[in-house]
Amino acid sequence: MEIEFHQDMVLPSAKYEYLDHTADVQLHAWGDDLKEAFEQCGVAMFGYMTELETVDVKKCYQIEAQSDDLEGLLFKFLDELLFLFSAEPFLVCKKLEITSFDVTKFHIVCSCYGEPFDLTRHPQGTEVKAITYSAMQIIQPTEEKKKAEVFVIIDI
Repeated sequence: MEIEFHQDMVLPSAKYEYLDHTADVQLHAWGDDLKEAFEQCGVAMFGYMTELETVDVKKCYQIEAQSDDLEGLLFKFLDELLFLFSAEPFLVCKKLEITSFDVTKFHIVCSCYGEPFDLTRHPQGTEVKAITYSAMQIIQPTEEKKKAEVFVIIDI
């Protein structure tokens, strides 16, 4: 579903990295809370597919994800984002804003800001074939460790 967006939005700084893995790529993302860590993980996945500096915010689509547990919610969230990229209009996002993050009902609503992928403007990175549960970790913030972290292996 396409929704309105504002041209003057501020983009958050990147809080993710790519870790070596034998056959795939592991995304490691973090944030002040789980919501931000999930958002950053989604942006990291798009960043692996193209250089996000080349992406303009021209469209906003809304996605929803629901599951039975937190790991399943992260998997479904990323899978919905991958579908957004893989189907018309082949949207590549440089900003994700989770507007509803319910960890008791395991439900997410997210606004996805970007534009349709265009090979004449966006360098082709590596195709992401699927999200996996393999070695998935979700680390919630504690008194000692102030940030939330997620680790997800994607099949490339």
